[in-house]
Amino acid sequence: MAQTFDDLVGLQLEADEAHTRVLELRDAFGRPASGPWSEEQTAAYEEAWRQWRERAWKTQAAVTAFAKDENRPRYEVEADLRKRARHPEPQAA
Repeated sequence: MAQTFDDLVGLQLEADEAHTRVLELRDAFGRPASGPWSEEQTAAYEEAWRQWRERAWKTQAAVTAFAKDENRPRYEVEADLRKRARHPEPQAA
């Protein structure tokens, strides 16, 4: 199924949110190698990491397909996507 650029932005935002969750847990629990974690902490971190990895993979696959469909260099699509997702233009009032 063809993706629009706005679809890609949504996927990137989901991946970024999942990454933020991983960072939040790492900040709360400490780095994985810094000390022992409880089973619950380990499970929460591994689940957050899995979700981030899956969302990032899905985003990257969609970027590749979009670039191919649009006959554009992949790196340009990815750069435009990250700019739009992470630094959106202000909404007109």
